[in-house]
Amino acid sequence: MIEIIYSDDSLVIANKPYDMLSVPGRGEDKQDCLWRRVQEQFPTARIVHRLDYATSGLMVLALTLEAQRHLSRSFQERLTSKRYQAIICGEPSETAGEVKLPLRCDWENRPLQIVDFEQGKSAHTEWEQLSKESLGTRVALKPITGRSHQLRVHMQAMGHPIVGDRFYATEEGIAASERLLLHAEYLAFPHPDTDEQVEFFAPCPF
Repeated sequence: MIEIIYSDDSLVIANKPYDMLSVPGRGEDKQDCLWRRVQEQFPTARIVHRLDYATSGLMVLALTLEAQRHLSRSFQERLTSKRYQAIICGEPSETAGEVKLPLRCDWENRPLQIVDFEQGKSAHTEWEQLSKESLGTRVALKPITGRSHQLRVHMQAMGHPIVGDRFYATEEGIAASERLLLHAEYLAFPHPDTDEQVEFFAPCPF
Protein backbone atom coordinates (compact mmCIF):
# COMPACT_ATOMS: atom_id res chain seq x y z
CA MET A 1 0.00 0.00 0.00
CA ILE A 2 1.32 3.42 -0.99
CA GLU A 3 1.40 6.03 1.77
CA ILE A 4 -1.01 8.84 0.90
CA ILE A 5 0.05 12.10 2.54
CA TYR A 6 -2.99 14.11 1.44
CA SER A 7 -5.93 14.00 -0.96
CA ASP A 8 -8.85 16.20 -2.00
CA ASP A 9 -11.16 16.41 -5.02
CA SER A 10 -8.35 17.60 -7.32
CA LEU A 11 -5.11 15.97 -6.28
CA VAL A 12 -3.30 13.28 -4.31
CA ILE A 13 0.07 13.55 -2.59
CA ALA A 14 1.82 10.17 -2.40
CA ASN A 15 5.10 9.10 -0.79
CA LYS A 16 6.84 6.95 -3.42
CA PRO A 17 9.00 4.08 -2.11
CA TYR A 18 12.52 3.76 -3.46
CA ASP A 19 13.10 1.28 -6.30
CA MET A 20 9.62 1.76 -7.73
CA LEU A 21 8.77 3.17 -11.16
CA SER A 22 6.68 6.35 -11.27
CA VAL A 23 4.91 5.20 -14.46
CA PRO A 24 4.86 1.89 -16.36
CA GLY A 25 7.93 0.97 -18.37
CA ARG A 26 8.35 -1.25 -21.40
CA GLY A 27 7.66 -4.93 -20.85
CA GLU A 28 5.31 -6.91 -18.63
CA ASP A 29 7.83 -6.88 -15.78
CA LYS A 30 7.74 -3.06 -15.59
CA GLN A 31 4.00 -2.48 -15.21
CA ASP A 32 3.96 -2.14 -11.43
CA CYS A 33 4.43 1.54 -10.59
CA LEU A 34 3.32 4.29 -8.23
CA TRP A 35 0.70 5.59 -10.67
CA ARG A 36 -1.02 2.18 -10.92
CA ARG A 37 -0.85 1.69 -7.15
CA VAL A 38 -2.43 5.09 -6.51
CA GLN A 39 -5.14 4.33 -9.08
CA GLU A 40 -6.25 1.39 -6.94
CA GLN A 41 -7.45 3.98 -4.39
CA PHE A 42 -8.03 6.91 -6.77
CA PRO A 43 -9.06 5.52 -10.19
CA THR A 44 -8.87 8.91 -11.97
CA ALA A 45 -5.29 9.68 -10.84
CA ARG A 46 -3.15 11.27 -13.57
CA ILE A 47 0.61 11.75 -13.70
CA VAL A 48 2.02 15.29 -13.41
CA HIS A 49 5.74 14.68 -12.82
CA ARG A 50 8.06 11.78 -12.02
CA LEU A 51 10.73 10.69 -9.61
CA ASP A 52 13.60 8.39 -10.56
CA TYR A 53 13.03 4.68 -9.94
CA ALA A 54 15.65 4.71 -7.17
CA THR A 55 14.46 7.93 -5.48
CA SER A 56 11.85 8.00 -2.73
CA GLY A 57 9.55 10.81 -1.69
CA LEU A 58 6.72 13.14 -2.57
CA MET A 59 4.78 13.04 -5.83
CA VAL A 60 1.59 14.91 -6.70
CA LEU A 61 -0.99 13.27 -8.96
CA ALA A 62 -4.01 15.05 -10.43
CA LEU A 63 -7.52 13.64 -10.14
CA THR A 64 -9.07 15.66 -13.00
CA LEU A 65 -7.87 16.76 -16.43
CA GLU A 66 -8.20 20.41 -15.39
CA ALA A 67 -6.06 19.85 -12.29
CA GLN A 68 -3.47 17.98 -14.38
CA ARG A 69 -3.20 20.92 -16.79
CA HIS A 70 -2.88 23.43 -13.95
CA LEU A 71 -0.26 21.40 -12.07
CA SER A 72 1.73 20.61 -15.22
CA ARG A 73 1.85 24.30 -16.03
CA SER A 74 3.09 25.04 -12.50
CA PHE A 75 5.97 22.61 -12.99
CA GLN A 76 6.79 23.94 -16.47
CA GLU A 77 6.80 27.55 -15.28
CA ARG A 78 8.82 26.69 -12.16
CA LEU A 79 6.11 27.80 -9.77
CA THR A 80 6.80 24.70 -7.68
CA SER A 81 9.33 24.42 -4.88
CA LYS A 82 11.11 21.12 -4.21
CA ARG A 83 13.68 20.06 -1.65
CA TYR A 84 15.50 16.75 -1.33
CA GLN A 85 17.76 15.20 1.29
CA ALA A 86 20.72 13.10 0.27
CA ILE A 87 23.87 11.62 1.75
CA ILE A 88 26.81 12.22 -0.55
CA CYS A 89 30.21 10.55 -0.53
CA GLY A 90 32.96 12.45 1.24
CA GLU A 91 32.72 16.03 2.50
CA PRO A 92 32.63 19.13 0.28
CA SER A 93 35.14 21.86 1.09
CA GLU A 94 32.31 24.42 1.22
CA THR A 95 29.17 24.32 3.36
CA ALA A 96 26.80 25.44 0.59
CA GLY A 97 26.81 26.34 -3.07
CA GLU A 98 25.22 25.82 -6.44
CA VAL A 99 25.91 23.76 -9.55
CA LYS A 100 25.09 25.09 -13.00
CA LEU A 101 26.05 22.44 -15.55
CA PRO A 102 24.03 21.65 -18.71
CA LEU A 103 22.84 18.07 -19.07
CA ARG A 104 21.76 15.73 -21.85
CA CYS A 105 21.06 12.04 -22.25
CA ASP A 106 24.11 9.83 -22.83
CA TRP A 107 22.43 8.08 -25.77
CA GLU A 108 24.91 5.18 -25.91
CA ASN A 109 24.38 4.49 -22.20
CA ARG A 110 20.73 5.34 -21.66
CA PRO A 111 19.22 6.24 -19.23
CA LEU A 112 22.42 7.87 -17.96
CA GLN A 113 22.84 11.62 -18.30
CA ILE A 114 26.05 13.57 -18.88
CA VAL A 115 27.31 17.14 -18.70
CA ASP A 116 27.51 18.65 -22.20
CA PHE A 117 28.26 22.34 -22.68
CA GLU A 118 27.37 22.25 -26.39
CA GLN A 119 24.20 20.18 -26.56
CA GLY A 120 23.07 19.99 -22.94
CA LYS A 121 20.02 21.78 -21.51
CA SER A 122 20.60 24.26 -18.70
CA ALA A 123 20.45 22.71 -15.23
CA HIS A 124 20.74 24.45 -11.86
CA THR A 125 20.96 22.92 -8.37
CA GLU A 126 21.42 24.63 -4.99
CA TRP A 127 22.88 22.60 -2.14
CA GLU A 128 23.65 22.99 1.57
CA GLN A 129 25.42 20.78 4.09
CA LEU A 130 23.21 19.61 6.98
CA SER A 131 25.42 17.25 8.99
CA LYS A 132 28.32 14.85 8.85
CA GLU A 133 27.31 11.18 8.73
CA SER A 134 29.16 7.89 8.98
CA LEU A 135 28.57 7.32 5.25
CA GLY A 136 29.43 10.84 4.13
CA THR A 137 27.71 14.23 4.30
CA ARG A 138 23.97 14.86 4.59
CA VAL A 139 22.89 17.66 2.28
CA ALA A 140 19.71 19.51 1.34
CA LEU A 141 19.31 19.77 -2.44
CA LYS A 142 17.05 22.26 -4.20
CA PRO A 143 16.62 21.72 -7.95
CA ILE A 144 15.87 25.01 -9.68
CA THR A 145 15.42 23.17 -12.98
CA GLY A 146 14.02 19.65 -13.34
CA ARG A 147 16.31 17.71 -15.67
CA SER A 148 16.47 13.93 -15.60
CA HIS A 149 18.99 12.67 -13.01
CA GLN A 150 19.94 16.31 -12.35
CA LEU A 151 20.75 16.03 -8.66
CA ARG A 152 22.63 12.77 -9.15
CA VAL A 153 24.83 14.04 -11.99
CA HIS A 154 25.45 17.42 -10.34
CA MET A 155 26.65 15.77 -7.13
CA GLN A 156 28.88 13.44 -9.16
CA ALA A 157 30.27 16.46 -11.02
CA MET A 158 31.13 18.05 -7.65
CA GLY A 159 33.17 14.95 -6.87
CA HIS A 160 30.68 13.76 -4.25
CA PRO A 161 28.19 11.31 -5.82
CA ILE A 162 25.15 10.27 -3.82
CA VAL A 163 25.72 7.18 -1.68
CA GLY A 164 24.10 4.08 -3.18
CA ASP A 165 23.84 5.56 -6.68
CA ARG A 166 24.14 2.55 -9.01
CA PHE A 167 24.62 4.82 -12.03
CA TYR A 168 27.00 7.52 -10.86
CA ALA A 169 28.79 6.51 -7.65
CA THR A 170 32.06 4.60 -7.31
CA GLU A 171 31.98 0.90 -6.44
CA GLU A 172 32.65 1.85 -2.82
CA GLY A 173 29.83 4.38 -2.86
CA ILE A 174 27.42 1.86 -4.34
CA ALA A 175 28.37 -0.83 -1.82
CA ALA A 176 27.82 1.54 1.13
CA SER A 177 24.00 1.44 0.83
CA GLU A 178 21.43 -0.97 -0.58
CA ARG A 179 19.42 2.00 -1.83
CA LEU A 180 20.05 5.41 -3.38
CA LEU A 181 20.19 7.86 -0.46
CA LEU A 182 18.05 10.51 -2.15
CA HIS A 183 14.60 11.48 -0.89
CA ALA A 184 12.13 14.15 -2.05
CA GLU A 185 11.09 15.52 1.33
CA TYR A 186 9.31 18.81 0.50
CA LEU A 187 6.95 19.91 -2.28
CA ALA A 188 5.02 23.17 -2.63
CA PHE A 189 2.90 24.54 -5.48
CA PRO A 190 -0.21 26.63 -6.22
CA HIS A 191 -3.34 24.56 -5.61
CA PRO A 192 -5.20 24.02 -8.91
CA ASP A 193 -8.54 25.08 -7.39
CA THR A 194 -7.52 28.18 -5.45
CA ASP A 195 -4.03 29.16 -6.66
CA GLU A 196 -3.07 29.37 -2.99
CA GLN A 197 0.36 27.93 -2.18
CA VAL A 198 0.17 24.52 -0.49
CA GLU A 199 3.12 22.59 0.89
CA PHE A 200 3.77 19.00 1.91
CA PHE A 201 6.52 17.21 3.80
CA ALA A 202 7.62 13.56 4.01
CA PRO A 203 10.37 12.98 6.61
CA CYS A 204 13.59 11.53 5.26
CA PRO A 205 13.69 7.76 5.96
CA PHE A 206 17.48 7.45 6.21
